[in-house]
Amino acid sequence: MGKIMKTVLITGANSGIGFALAKKLIENGYFVIGTSRNGLIDIVSENIFTIKLDVTDSDSIEIANKIIREKFKTIDFLINNAGIAPDLGKKIPEINSFKITFETNVTGLVLFTESIIDLLQEKGKILNISSVMGALSRVSGFDSPAYRMSKSAVNMYTKILSERLLDKNISVISIHPGWVKTKLAGQSAPLTPEFSANGIYTLLEKNLSTGTFWNAETQEEMVW
Repeated sequence: MGKIMKTVLITGANSGIGFALAKKLIENGYFVIGTSRNGLIDIVSENIFTIKLDVTDSDSIEIANKIIREKFKTIDFLINNAGIAPDLGKKIPEINSFKITFETNVTGLVLFTESIIDLLQEKGKILNISSVMGALSRVSGFDSPAYRMSKSAVNMYTKILSERLLDKNISVISIHPGWVKTKLAGQSAPLTPEFSANGIYTLLEKNLSTGTFWNAETQEEMVW
């Protein structure tokens, strides 16, 4: 018998790391449910299903959730990749960028996860794409306050959820994807989305302890 195809739901799969990761997973025999704000993902494959989702919009979450449940009875993995960083490099918190950062990176991530979590199979995994900039052990500057704080909040959610799901045998992991050339980080970053996606894919395949924080570039566990 061949390997059973596993299903991975990736938010923000239309560009950058999410796009590269979707392609990597499909190439390695996974079925991808990919979300984007406009519902478009430029991947031609019978093993991808695309859904329109804006995690900052509760109606959009509800509609996407309904569509997913109509098409899929279970999912194996959830990768919370969608995120923004409008205040990268800035030093003073600004109200509009602060609100939208937390609405996307924290509130949207949490509410979408909670809406879909019951579809995860036993031994399923949730990967939250976080950042070393959210690690309290690695604060080396005072720039990007909204982004840093949002990723610290994601890390806390990883810890909380990992404890809550222990009896369901579902792992919850935070991942630092590296400094990657994306619309978020800019073209001066040293890593390609494909390199980062390969690292995340490798971590997905490993049997990592729940509630831990990993570096996709170095494949090493990180300190919170």
